[in-house]
Amino acid sequence: MVAGKALGAVSLFVVMCGALACNPALAGNPHRPKHPVPPNVIIVMTDDQGYGDLSVHGNPVLRTPNLDQLASQSIRLTDFHVAPMCTPSRGQLLSGRDALFNGAMNIANGRAILRKTFPTMADFFAGGGYRTGLFGKWHLGDNYPYRPQDRGFDETLTFPSSHLSSAPDYWNNDYFDDFYRHNGQLQQYAGYCTDVFFNEAMQWIRQQAASGQPFFAYITPNAAHSPLFVPSQYRAPYASLPATQASFFGMIANIDENMGRLEQMLINEGLRENTILIFMTDNGSTNGDEIFNAGMRGEKTTLYEGGHRVPFFIRWPEGGLSGPEVIGELAQAQDVLPTLIDLAELPNPQGTTFDGVSLARLLDGQQESLPDRMLVVQYSRATAPVPRKWDAAILWDRWRLINNTSLYDLATDPGQTTSVITAYPDVVAQMRAHYEAWWNRVAPTVNSFSRLTIGSDAANPVLLASSEWRNVLLNQQEQVRNALAKNGIWTLQVARAATYRVDLRRWPVEADTEITAGLPPYSAVDGTYVAGKALPIARARLKVGSFNQTVPVAATDKVVSFTVNLPAGPTDLQTWLLDANGKLLAGAYYVTVTRL
Repeated sequence: MVAGKALGAVSLFVVMCGALACNPALAGNPHRPKHPVPPNVIIVMTDDQGYGDLSVHGNPVLRTPNLDQLASQSIRLTDFHVAPMCTPSRGQLLSGRDALFNGAMNIANGRAILRKTFPTMADFFAGGGYRTGLFGKWHLGDNYPYRPQDRGFDETLTFPSSHLSSAPDYWNNDYFDDFYRHNGQLQQYAGYCTDVFFNEAMQWIRQQAASGQPFFAYITPNAAHSPLFVPSQYRAPYASLPATQASFFGMIANIDENMGRLEQMLINEGLRENTILIFMTDNGSTNGDEIFNAGMRGEKTTLYEGGHRVPFFIRWPEGGLSGPEVIGELAQAQDVLPTLIDLAELPNPQGTTFDGVSLARLLDGQQESLPDRMLVVQYSRATAPVPRKWDAAILWDRWRLINNTSLYDLATDPGQTTSVITAYPDVVAQMRAHYEAWWNRVAPTVNSFSRLTIGSDAANPVLLASSEWRNVLLNQQEQVRNALAKNGIWTLQVARAATYRVDLRRWPVEADTEITAGLPPYSAVDGTYVAGKALPIARARLKVGSFNQTVPVAATDKVVSFTVNLPAGPTDLQTWLLDANGKLLAGAYYVTVTRL
């Protein structure tokens, strides 16, 4: 599974420097011949699909013929790692920086935002004359200035937060004929979600090809994330499995079909040979691991291999990157951006450094192996959002140090069944020293929150959803329906001193429902959403800056509005929905702020 290397003579300085951003991206590598025509770049990143959720990796049930074919034509990195959860993986991919450093470390809790100080992959491609498009999941900031259109993407088709039917998503989106945000504007699209994202991406790619301009397309379907909704014909081949696994595998089968359609389009348009095509996933499996997990322990959210070791295929025929070839070097999502800067010869005018390294010379055969390196896998847990020291996996060649308490040797124990921490004190000491240095670098800003801007000409009005409450988790429409008695603070930046209207809602505006009322169950195309509970809301309170006011709420009210004068600058905003006795029922799950 993983080839071991001799560790005894390794210099601690070399190991630490290899993963502490000492290495700038190798852009403009003088050893690489200049490519006459800039390559197009497509990255496909699926959601919650693990390493074992591919037939090419040995899955005995699931069939993925198109992905298997891509694997046979690609260089495969078989020891490639992301975070065990979606936002951290996506932020690391697009910034080349570790999650606890770039700020996008959690699925919600006010910690799912990629800090503005870090340029994105789209920024680099745009700076190199590329057109840039996002089709699917973003999950790195729903509000200005963190939206994909604020972060280098020319064309965007996306949805807010973590998944379709997240708290800020369009109410009752159910994967079929849903409402998405096209370049910031809400628009309904006919068809199944994954099909829509691939269809729109391919249409946009054809347009770029016709214009003769190189493109970077980031295709990120929400599948196979729950809820596990899928057209029945994709589920049918797996009907003998439990319903959860059948639906999950059906969603992946649909992804595979779309990968085949993408491949045929590239061939038809004459784009295949000079397109860098990458396929990867954002974390370990959520449902497929019960059927097959490629011999690994763990799944999504865990620090074992099954949580963060994922597929990575890269193909560029005209650039000499083709397969089948397997590379077992230890690599990570943070390596992808510096690698593409090198391969596509993108400018890096500010000399940005990365926590990853360029793999370009490794991929094209000019380099047999990477310098010895250690990697840290750590993120902010959904239900315990404040990162804790040592809640991490440290990766070093064949070694895995988990939570500072267990050491596994993958060369002899790929399933991570038996800790050998007492048998290798020198290895443990070096890995602990590396983590200490890493933690000291990220710790000073790990609890710094990115502020959501209100009152800007770029975004007015602004929707604030409960998914951005600071260190409070409420990010699903199901939780809104269940009326969880949670409350939190939004961290804001007031762009302009002005008068603002602040509208508090229990239900989103498109639900068009009284603030005290419940909602019936919703029959979706492939399932049901639970009923929404009624709440005896009698009063509503708003506190923002020095403003603090409580007003009565009538049973017929759908919204409670406040008018507030706010100075420019940083502020916090919090709401309370109270019963007649003043007891907290919940915070307003949805708040709209409008500069008047």
